[in-house]
Amino acid sequence: MAVAGLGMVGLLVWPRLRRARLWHATITPLASIIGSGFLILGPILTDRFGSYGIVAMVVLCAVGYAFGWAIRYNIARIGDDDGTKAGEGAPDDTAALRRVERISSWALAFAYVISVTYYLNLFGSFFARIFPHPSDSLSRIITTVIYGIILAAGLTRGFSLLERVEQISVSLQLATITALLAALCVYGVQEYSDGTLHYSSAVIGGLPALQLMFGFIITVQGFETSRYLRREYSAADRQHSMKMAQWISTAIYLVYAGLLAISFESGSFTLKETAIIDMMAKISAVLGPLLILAALAAQFSAAVADTGGSGGLVEELTEGRVSPKGAYVGLAVIGLGLTWSSSVFQIVSYASRAFALYYALQSGLAFLRARHTHDGSGQNTLRLAGFAALALLGLAAAVFGRSVEGG
Repeated sequence: MAVAGLGMVGLLVWPRLRRARLWHATITPLASIIGSGFLILGPILTDRFGSYGIVAMVVLCAVGYAFGWAIRYNIARIGDDDGTKAGEGAPDDTAALRRVERISSWALAFAYVISVTYYLNLFGSFFARIFPHPSDSLSRIITTVIYGIILAAGLTRGFSLLERVEQISVSLQLATITALLAALCVYGVQEYSDGTLHYSSAVIGGLPALQLMFGFIITVQGFETSRYLRREYSAADRQHSMKMAQWISTAIYLVYAGLLAISFESGSFTLKETAIIDMMAKISAVLGPLLILAALAAQFSAAVADTGGSGGLVEELTEGRVSPKGAYVGLAVIGLGLTWSSSVFQIVSYASRAFALYYALQSGLAFLRARHTHDGSGQNTLRLAGFAALALLGLAAAVFGRSVEGG
């Protein structure tokens, strides 16, 4: 376990990798995807789907990659000017398409608000585990304090300092995940040798299972950040960075879900947002503290990034009428309201539905842009059908997604 974790650290600090342009472009979406779901998704899928959790994971990753396909098409159509101003769209977009693009940007800004709430509530839950008697109230108090710190930083131009933790956070996160997967592999091999591999049936199916999956799109979210990378990256760079981030995160998620499926049974642990700590304590006493440390770094840096992203989007969309500082205050007010009125799992569902709406709009835009240049070929017809199906899927997820407590 230690060797695997240290090996990953060595790889991440390897000068050739650190200087690689594609890797620099991949770090942000990769950190966002893994930070969004790794900590809570495994226990939830194992608890609800049993040994078939890996099947659910395949579906989630496939859906995420499909939505990424639509966004990558939009990146290609908009070209290298993408990201200069929110809501502008492609050079040849009609006025109607530009309006939809603008609505899509507003949907993303709102989704960022909910995702920050999710990240900071997860931060509060993991931080509370440091204390002898963690509770929901303690988690919410911690979340409130962190909101205050981030808001103060945003109002006093202190974000640049906070944003520096991203590279450290990514390295710590990937090293911890590598160590965790290595420990699960050793544990799985030992169980196989002893003939004690676990199997359990799903406790949910049909429409409730589908609605639950809709409510967890947030866990594979984050790839869309490739679209909004700095202008120094070309459209091709941003498309490749998204693909790379989704390939790497999918590989990590599938190995993770598969190992959990053979190591634990549905109902063998108490399902809560920090369940992964209790599950890993069975395998290694070292993993619990490591997971807490990695969780705090990952959730904090993700919250800072999305807070900054939301503020910047709102400023551009309102053409400066609302400053980033004003957006930060609004974000904090909404987030604190959700923090004290909803559970973490409910907030996960809200965030998933918000991003599903954004993905639906992006898929709809991809459909309209593809139709605008439709040449009658079979390939383009299939592309149109795919984009239309994704738009409908995103809308369905936005409307019918539910939290695990309702599953």
